[in-house]
Amino acid sequence: MTGRRTRYAAVTAVALSVLFAAGAVTVASAEREEAPRTPDSASADAGFARDMSVHHQQAVEMSFIVRDRTEDPAVRRLAYDIANTQANQRGMMLGWLDMWGLPKVESGTAPMTWMGMPVTGDAAGKDGALMPGMATRTQLDALRKASGKEAEVLYLRLMTAHHKGGVHMAEGCVQKCSVDIERDLAQGMVDAQESEIALMADMLRKRGATA
Repeated sequence: MTGRRTRYAAVTAVALSVLFAAGAVTVASAEREEAPRTPDSASADAGFARDMSVHHQQAVEMSFIVRDRTEDPAVRRLAYDIANTQANQRGMMLGWLDMWGLPKVESGTAPMTWMGMPVTGDAAGKDGALMPGMATRTQLDALRKASGKEAEVLYLRLMTAHHKGGVHMAEGCVQKCSVDIERDLAQGMVDAQESEIALMADMLRKRGATA
């Protein structure tokens, strides 16, 4: 009887050790899967953060310009919302680059390379427009010189094109970025900017213009 109890205890001990070992492997595996991966400099995460920061900066600039070129409350309110939102988002993306230990500017890498659509050749930086949708220096100068309804229409047209370029880039991040919080931000950009594109189309119609 004592021998059977001894063998039973031994078998039980072995079984428990196997279970504990399996559990430890499972936990370790889960920890490896859940641990966030730090993006490298060539990743879509880093590329999107860099390029969209530049893209956003111009939207903020255009919004501040039109604020001083019109008294229309609807346009000024839209400009304030865009400037405030995109400045905050830009700060988040630059903060991620800092947290990842990556440079904010990747010299020698064309914009949108992370999307597989590098902006090169004649299109690269043509009159200051570094990426699709961005305004040229000539267009920004025209906005600075315009006033009243002319400034409103020009701003709405430029920002519509700017948003369309931004939506295209944000959709690229939704598909290619690996950091969940960054993909969520990109999807939020898509939703918000598509809504603002529709709003600006309505604002242009009220001013007898189109995008």
